[in-house]
Amino acid sequence: MSATHLEDLIPPGEPELTLIEILLLVERIGAGDKELIRRAFHDTIRLFHGEYPGYRASNTRYHDLDHTCAVVLAMARLLHGAHCEGVRWSDRGVALGLLGALFHDVGLIQKSDDLEGTGAKYTLGHEHRSVEFLGSYLAEVGIGQDAIEEAGQLIGCTIMSRSPQEFRFGNDELRLLGFMVGTADLLAQMAERTYLEKLLLLFREFEEAEIPGFDSELILLEKTEAFYTGVVKRRLEEQLGGVYRHMVPHFRERWGIQEDLYQRMIRQNLAYLHQVLEEDKALYRERLRRGGIVQQV
Repeated sequence: MSATHLEDLIPPGEPELTLIEILLLVERIGAGDKELIRRAFHDTIRLFHGEYPGYRASNTRYHDLDHTCAVVLAMARLLHGAHCEGVRWSDRGVALGLLGALFHDVGLIQKSDDLEGTGAKYTLGHEHRSVEFLGSYLAEVGIGQDAIEEAGQLIGCTIMSRSPQEFRFGNDELRLLGFMVGTADLLAQMAERTYLEKLLLLFREFEEAEIPGFDSELILLEKTEAFYTGVVKRRLEEQLGGVYRHMVPHFRERWGIQEDLYQRMIRQNLAYLHQVLEEDKALYRERLRRGGIVQQV
């Protein structure tokens, strides 16, 4: 199959198509509780839409349902790619890994009685709120306390200020799953075709959370290339064990594509960003046209 973009395979904004692909990959892996994964996926959709008891609808426009779907799909692809290279997963491991990806950002969703601002105010430390929700959810579906602690470690691997190497994982499978959850979170957002446009939405979240160092949209854009080359690449390689390489066997086996489309899309996004900033910084909004996002900001 010839594909230029990830969107050519599974279009964004289509949660049910994403779920179908995830379950297909779980089937090929030969491990994982598909009914639990299906239930958790649908409960995640309910949560983001404001249909889950005790919670408002998600109102962060960068960390939205599309982002969560992209992350859990990337996680399923990593699991499948590792399987293609001989890794044999347990049912428990596959389920925990996918649930960790599903719930990694739910800490940005406000409870029903939280009416001030948006969930973006929880940007710093939202992972701990995500773990709290996941713990309650796993208890609700009858999974033991040890699994709650393990899933919390997986979500902890998405915290950029912490090295996943610090966590004391109970076994090698959990360590690999944690590295994959952290990797899926980074790849999914930076490889999105509208990533550059969505940085304008991320700036709004940073602004509400009062995160220092980002005083304008332009400053965030200017820092993005250095963020990838100086922080993300090192994190992917060193702190997350280079597990992104499992994408290549996934694309080869699933789609007959001989390269990692995530890396291709990231390179294209950064190259275009460099071009935009080099040619005329003042006109950056005119150059970011995808998805009608600039018009919505």
